[in-house]
Formats: sequence, structure tokens, C-alpha cells
Amino acid sequence: MSRRGDDITIKEAIEKMLDVYKLRRKFDETALISAWPQLMGNAIANRTKQLYIRDKKLFIKVESAVIKNELLLMRSQIIGRMNEHVGQVVIEDLVVL
Repeated sequence: MSRRGDDITIKEAIEKMLDVYKLRRKFDETALISAWPQLMGNAIANRTKQLYIRDKKLFIKVESAVIKNELLLMRSQIIGRMNEHVGQVVIEDLVVL
């Protein structure tokens, strides 16, 4: 299958649409929320009660003090892992509730 000069792939078209309609950030935030179990593992994901992103901050609600301490100790690794997953800086801070 050959591509003509101005043809683009579906992936390229979707990327362009996300940027044109300024949906990129919301799309990346949603992708991170859904990838939480994959990125952090089921042990932590199953103990996470609520997860959302607002103003480049990841808010995580947990009921276990042990998990809360673990997340706070891993703060920079979590931020790095999540930003790496989407290929750009979407999260700058992490708040454990």
C-alpha cells in the first residue's frame, strides 16, 4: 500500500485533530487515569479510591496510611513514569489525599 504525497496516517490525523481543537491535555489526562493500574500495578491501583488530575496536579485518594506513605516516597518516580507514558509533561505535582 503506497501513500501519496499529502496522505497522512490515521494516527497523524488524530494527533493533528487533538492539537487543532486543543484537546491534547484532556486526552493525555484521561489516558493517564486509565493507565494507572498498568503503570502502578494492581496492588496500589486496587487500594486507590479516587484519582483525578487538575491544574497539572495528580490527586490520589487512598484510605491506607501505608499506601499513602509509599506514594509520597515515590512521588518523583510516579510523576516521571506518568509523564513518560504520554510523552510530555502533563503532571507536575502529586497530592495524596
